[in-house]
Amino acid sequence: MKDVTPIADGWRLRLPDAGAEAGSEGGSNGVPDAVRNAGTGTVPAVVPGCVHTDLLAAGLLEDPFLDSNETAAAWVGRADWTYGTELPPRSTAHERTDLVLDGLDTVAEIRLGDALLGRTRNMHRGYRYDITDRYGRDDGTALTVAFTSAYTEAERVRALVGDRPNSYTEPFQYIRKMACSFGWDWGPTLVTAGIWKPVRLEHWSTARLAAVTPLVTVADGAGRVEVRLEIERTASGRGRPLTVRLRVGETRVAAEVPAGTDRFTVTADVPDPELWWPHGYGDQPLYDCEVTLLDGGTDDTSADAGAALDRWQRRIGFRTVTLDTAPDEHGSAFTLAVNGEPIFARGINWIPDDVLPTRMTPDRYRRRLQQAKDAGVDLVRVWGGGLYESDDFYDVCDELGLLVWQDFLFACAAYAEEQPLRSEVEAEARENVARLAPHASLVLWNGNNENLWAFRDWDWEPELAGASWGEGYYLGLLPRVVAETDPTRPYWAGSPWSGSWRHHPNDPAHGTAHSWDVWNSRDWTGYLDDVPRFVAEFGWQAPPAYATLRRALSDSPLAPDSPGMLHHQKAADGNGKLERGLAHHFPPPADFDTWHYLTQVNQARAIACGIEHWRSHWPVCAGTVVWQLNDCWPVTSWAAVDGDGREKPLYHELKRLYADRLLTVQRRPDGLVAAVVNQSREEWSGTAVLRRVAVDGAVLAEARLPFGAPPRAVAEIPVPAGLLPQAGSDSELLTVDAELPGGAAPARALWFPVRDKDFAYPAPGWDLELSTDDGVTRVTVTARTLLRDLLLQADRLDPAATCDRGLITLLPGERATITVRGWDRPETAAVDAALSCVNSAVRAAARAGEPVGPGAR
Repeated sequence: MKDVTPIADGWRLRLPDAGAEAGSEGGSNGVPDAVRNAGTGTVPAVVPGCVHTDLLAAGLLEDPFLDSNETAAAWVGRADWTYGTELPPRSTAHERTDLVLDGLDTVAEIRLGDALLGRTRNMHRGYRYDITDRYGRDDGTALTVAFTSAYTEAERVRALVGDRPNSYTEPFQYIRKMACSFGWDWGPTLVTAGIWKPVRLEHWSTARLAAVTPLVTVADGAGRVEVRLEIERTASGRGRPLTVRLRVGETRVAAEVPAGTDRFTVTADVPDPELWWPHGYGDQPLYDCEVTLLDGGTDDTSADAGAALDRWQRRIGFRTVTLDTAPDEHGSAFTLAVNGEPIFARGINWIPDDVLPTRMTPDRYRRRLQQAKDAGVDLVRVWGGGLYESDDFYDVCDELGLLVWQDFLFACAAYAEEQPLRSEVEAEARENVARLAPHASLVLWNGNNENLWAFRDWDWEPELAGASWGEGYYLGLLPRVVAETDPTRPYWAGSPWSGSWRHHPNDPAHGTAHSWDVWNSRDWTGYLDDVPRFVAEFGWQAPPAYATLRRALSDSPLAPDSPGMLHHQKAADGNGKLERGLAHHFPPPADFDTWHYLTQVNQARAIACGIEHWRSHWPVCAGTVVWQLNDCWPVTSWAAVDGDGREKPLYHELKRLYADRLLTVQRRPDGLVAAVVNQSREEWSGTAVLRRVAVDGAVLAEARLPFGAPPRAVAEIPVPAGLLPQAGSDSELLTVDAELPGGAAPARALWFPVRDKDFAYPAPGWDLELSTDDGVTRVTVTARTLLRDLLLQADRLDPAATCDRGLITLLPGERATITVRGWDRPETAAVDAALSCVNSAVRAAARAGEPVGPGAR
């Protein structure tokens, strides 16, 4: 059997030498004196890891996530770096020894002693070198990996292929590297280098499994696993027959591989497999899939367990996935179906969770993805400016029932199709399509992010003047790679993309659409203007949690435009858009705390406006993918979970918006309706209670109306004229409550006839009760007045505290309980100070200087 020796210990990172450009503590491109003068010129290195994390550990780099330290770290990405270690003495009796490097970031020369093994130019591929004749048996052998700055390589390639349009100033499209290393409108510019995936020695004889790609299908209730194998042989193994054993759960098959054959397919038929479903639709059974390569033919007595040469194992799931893009009376669809069940995708966009991705761990993937599932998300889009993530990511998605939409790694730029890029693009695509094939959660390959749209709308076409820009990848190379490597999954050319050049790439009536004009230039009520077939990106910004800001920034005082806040706002005119977005609904905030609260409210309101509208139009609209779930550092952004992992009010709002059952008030041509959105597998029926309510809680009119929404369907309840608040009223609202099964609190929808700044909110009043049990505090708020979007900011109680609810609107006399964890000093006064509501914000802004007292603000 193949032996594996990890090469994880003894690594050193060589610092830039004394001849490198210096600065006064560096300058933007210079190496700081502290680094140039550091001891022996090397520091310990962690592999897998990166230069930034090693410098941080050595105390030679300030945390780039704090204040404006990012700027002072810019020199790291422009320097060249060398990693080195000693391989252990050779002690194997195997015929062959390979050095395997699963991932190098990015431009590197690998040497064993004085011998050059190879050069790499792609972060998204693995590399293997036969070192049998170079690897001694007696003494250790020096292994070095010398990295050239990604900037140097990008500028070299740009000089070869010529300038091309880019949404940012950094040259990320000229190198096959995580694009957002070079910064984005939510991320810092921290251009990494390093050995970012494991290194090992593989010792083997006769033959090994060079590639294993299981293609899983289901037809007529029977499962089939067709495993495509690539086999590498030594010289002595070329003339020998081999045996492949395939086990899928309890199903076992064996087949003989003829002598000299290096590509082979073995198939297992699995009767009546349990189907894998996205969560909410069924269970997620996973089957062990194991391939063993043995020496000798199937009739050879040597073909026993002792003759095993290599083994591969993953977990697979049985399901079908199709993408319906058929034309209809509304345009052309974009509807995913799993096991024949059409799905409204409740999605989020995923960016790398850390701009230094080697800090990602299996536990951190699980925490973040569990947050997604707990918010009702069932689809995660892995965005094209990031990574093909670790198998740990997809393993968790398999287990949690999260569908994965995987972009190929092209985003917001024109990509040259000439060498040296083209061959790298094809190699990385083939490797990653094959690597991710076992994962049941992966349901769609997408060619790029926004590049087809950009060609048409962002003035690329005249600037390119006929030069290549990536279309040949998205419409030619990549669909061919998917069809040849894994034809069990659909491919889509881009997001947004209408399906062909017959339609505008971002035509909402066809395929996928991105809705960014709303955030960039309009009020969020603009989401109501159309019904796209599938909304793959839309979002609204808000700052991170207060405790996250206080950890990351030393600004005193904090202000929307204080230096640290501005440095951690990367979007073009981001604060201006936040301000204009608030102005549509609220008076100018009276202070920073009010601004912080209201921007978070406005983010949640914006996303709610879009999702409620689009979900109410299922099946015409078949999915919403919010930009974005997560952040890669502390920043004002579109994320629902901030860079420290804290959940914004938007996160809790998603729990309501993405619940199986959603109640919402929507406009239709004939008037207002209560849309009953039922994505559960059972009918949702009962009695809806509609009330016209005065601001003081008095019920002015009421109706009890039956409703019934079939499974996976939407029903509508027309609002009777007598229930409608008077047009322009600043003191009435409509409430709709609908019974939920299982004794849960009714679902509720609210409709206000005017915007918050025009509504006559009363001075808020509430009563508090606290109870503590086993370290968990339950805060019960009883409303003495209407309370609009009441929010307990748990991190203001303690940076480690969390709560289970976000924005809550209560009518007079109603109560709500909020569960707080991680707070060991429960005090009513502290809770009162950490509570905010729209009433207070609007009144404080409108009447500056009004006294604010506990429970009456």
